[in-house]
Amino acid sequence: MTPYPILVVTAVDAEAEALRAVLADAVVVEAVGVGPAAAAAGTARLLARSDYRAVLSVGIAGGFPGRADVGGTVLATRTIAADLGAESPGGFLPIEELGFGSSTLETDPALLKALQAALPHAVTGDVLTLSTVTGTAETAARLAARFPQAVAEAMEGYGVATAAAGAGAGVPFAELRSISNPIGPRDRAAWRLADAFAALRAAAPALGQLP
Repeated sequence: MTPYPILVVTAVDAEAEALRAVLADAVVVEAVGVGPAAAAAGTARLLARSDYRAVLSVGIAGGFPGRADVGGTVLATRTIAADLGAESPGGFLPIEELGFGSSTLETDPALLKALQAALPHAVTGDVLTLSTVTGTAETAARLAARFPQAVAEAMEGYGVATAAAGAGAGVPFAELRSISNPIGPRDRAAWRLADAFAALRAAAPALGQLP
């Protein structure tokens, strides 16, 4: 019996095309849109149409300075909805403190172990999901303090993970990101997109070797 394929979800077509150029037919790559809502809806739609043995959120991200280098690759131990909660006079209140659920979803241990073995130079840590990505030094410092294990931020991981967790008995989830820029003051001209896409293509074969 042919095993169910892996589903790899990206935000935009450029990320998907970079992966399709390398990956075999056993891996399905689809772009579903930018942000956690589009990622959750698009992934849920894909999971409802076909059976997959795992789903991965893959693409370009910003890296926390000193934790993940530009041009490098990171693997998520957890995906965290970092801005899911409420403001208060005492600071940000995560959704856990409001009693409305969890902002954190764990990566499947077997997938993470396989990715670490295939990509031994990748940095492993938490990857934050944000609807508004960081653009100031103040926000970067605040997030680094709140999430000492965070290595990168992107906009889709938590949405993909939520859809995977809600699909039937649950579909194993993992997140892989390549780093185009350091998190902090927004300077699009300084982004090293070519290096990030090169890292994405270099990591792609590992996705086709997952159990």
